Amino acid sequence: MSIKYRVNASITVDQFIDLLKKSGLAERRPVRDRQCIQGMIDNSNLTATAWNGAQLVGIARAMTDFHYACYLSDLAVDAEFQGVGIGTTLQVLVQQQLGENCKLLLLAAPTANEYYAKLGFESHEHCWTLPRHKRLLSPKVPVSS
Repeated sequence: MSIKYRVNASITVDQFIDLLKKSGLAERRPVRDRQCIQGMIDNSNLTATAWNGAQLVGIARAMTDFHYACYLSDLAVDAEFQGVGIGTTLQVLVQQQLGENCKLLLLAAPTANEYYAKLGFESHEHCWTLPRHKRLLSPKVPVSS
């Protein structure tokens, strides 16, 4: 096994969906919505990928301003390649692209809390999410041009 790493390499929807399935992350991602998956790829401004030949075996997909905050929205490693440091290496590559004061933020899968703690991430009790199917509970706000 000779893993090669790339920053901001192009990937296809099919490669991404295949990796999400092989990593187990597909159960928490809209893999049946190809348009959404394409948007996830197109609008990420920082990715680190791991390749075994032409096969995508890992990805760290992020959105960042490169100075203050970087949201690591996906960390997926093919189950056959887990446990050998690929996920950690992908996160290191992401962090290397960021300014020295930029923090990494993520929402961990329930089974991954121990993994992130071992890497030095700190749990934060003040995280909130608004699910995709819900809308903000607020009065209509007029928009002026």
